[in-house]
Amino acid sequence: MKFQHKFLTLLLTGAAVIGGSQSCKKGLDYENKNNLNPETVWQDSAMIKSFLSDIYGRMMPGWPFNGNSSDEGISNVRSMPDYSRGIISVSTTTSSLNYEQIDRINFFLDQLSETPASILSTPTNQQYQGEAKFWRAWAYWGMVNNVGGVPLILHTQKTDDLKALFVPRNKTSECVAQIIKDLDSAIMLLPGVHPNAGVNYGRITRVAAMAFKGKVLLSYASPLFNPGNDAARWQAAYDANKAALDYAVAQGHALHPTFGKIWVQERNKEIIMVNQFQYPNHPNNFNGIRPEPLTKDASNNNQPILSLLLAFPKKDGSPMQFDKTQLTDPAYNAQFLTDFYTNRDDRFYATVFCGGTPYPCPDEVAPIYVKGNSFWNVWRYNAGENKYVNIMNVIHPAMPGNPSITGFFQRKGLDTTVTAGLGGQAQTDWAEIRFAEVLMNYGECANETGRAAEAIQVLKDIRKRAGILAGVGDTYGITAVSKADIREAYIRERQVEFAYENKRFGDLRRWKRYDVLNNQVTRHGLYITLKDGQMVVPADNIMTAAVRAKFMANYIDNLDGDANFKYNLDLNHWFYAIPEGQISQSKGALQQNKEWGGAFDPLQ
Repeated sequence: MKFQHKFLTLLLTGAAVIGGSQSCKKGLDYENKNNLNPETVWQDSAMIKSFLSDIYGRMMPGWPFNGNSSDEGISNVRSMPDYSRGIISVSTTTSSLNYEQIDRINFFLDQLSETPASILSTPTNQQYQGEAKFWRAWAYWGMVNNVGGVPLILHTQKTDDLKALFVPRNKTSECVAQIIKDLDSAIMLLPGVHPNAGVNYGRITRVAAMAFKGKVLLSYASPLFNPGNDAARWQAAYDANKAALDYAVAQGHALHPTFGKIWVQERNKEIIMVNQFQYPNHPNNFNGIRPEPLTKDASNNNQPILSLLLAFPKKDGSPMQFDKTQLTDPAYNAQFLTDFYTNRDDRFYATVFCGGTPYPCPDEVAPIYVKGNSFWNVWRYNAGENKYVNIMNVIHPAMPGNPSITGFFQRKGLDTTVTAGLGGQAQTDWAEIRFAEVLMNYGECANETGRAAEAIQVLKDIRKRAGILAGVGDTYGITAVSKADIREAYIRERQVEFAYENKRFGDLRRWKRYDVLNNQVTRHGLYITLKDGQMVVPADNIMTAAVRAKFMANYIDNLDGDANFKYNLDLNHWFYAIPEGQISQSKGALQQNKEWGGAFDPLQ
């Protein structure tokens, strides 16, 4: 049974619990045990657990659909965020300080410290403390990673002490130290696997706490927080990630042998931290990433752009070769299409849906589209109007809905068991931390601390699982030797391994590598275009050589169709601003970041 996120919302805010008044009748005074009040909560172990479960429900991340924020995808033309275009200001480039969950966690921890063993056994109390401290570290890191140091508040604040409510920002180093302290405490208090794992699966374990500690220290050692490249930070990050990796292995975690099944076979060994989705209590909805018309309501989000399409290596591990200037050569174009569709690593097919192949969900728009046939989303060049025209409605006559922008769609995570009409009943779990990330975090730190062999072995392990052939010398296509080259190899490998997993933009930011986006200038596309005089039918499949020969690939320089929409991220702003409203309300306690005209240095 899944660990449910159908949590009891206790309506607890800080030290106050909202509950109705007790009912009294003349001549009859009794205790209303159906009322919710502080005394009943902290005298009942089930209610205490419900309080903690409510924290999980409020804080556990779910599926993100934000490929549009980096170079993973496009959802609509001219939808590139202003931040990516370099349009920034102190009033719009902000990250609010939100203490709602920290306040709830502090209150919970303060109450646990006073809860006797007669109500909550000491081992259970300690486990709950460990889980709560993990979430407090999670909440603080979410803010510190965005703006640098924030006010450290570790106990319930007294609302009658007005002056004490206005707390200045702590240094970033102090905040990181507190985050690590909370995680170290969680690591000491939590089990590697929870007792009665079938029921408690999904609760934070020691493995998750160690993995998150490693992730925090990796980020703190990265150029965003460590522009001076302090070697001690990299060593601390290496030690933490190595310990997390070793302990995860000891607890039975490993790479799933088949990349595409990570999101299909639930509760597999790769999953370390997970948000479990289940209908009807806690369903998900993937309709937004489906193509029209095989969806409902929102559609066509996260369509892969050329940078992601080309990022996946070929089967032998070598880079996917692409030279837009040679596409006019029929032989080059044909070979490119063959390699593009049939000679990629397994992750490509598990991440990207290609028009011209059967859509994996059981949807039909009979007789226009019958499941098992290919869903065609391709182009034809109109010479008279000098433009490319999507011919989805030609191959599938009377097909309703808008065609796509790219012809490719997100495949990763898609619940293929439900039709569009039941899209709100999707149940694919979200793996917030999986073993591959722990492995790659360790490998990246190994490279930065001079352990090149360890770093390269990690890349080999990741690529081997992706179905890449070992090749001569068992290199798996890896040619990097120097520290700088291995670093670049990790940038490329993470883009592929974690596509659509809410890591790409954060990685580029912590590496201070916005140039990777800016150098692309615009969002490029690849139009798979029918040659003159050619046509296909729904029963055809572009993976077939004879069918593929009817097409050619054409490079599209700007999918947005507007020269004003181009990557131009500001290389002088790496931390976000605190909203001016919060600064003014703090009565001088909060200072703005230096990058935005203030006096606070996020690097201290």
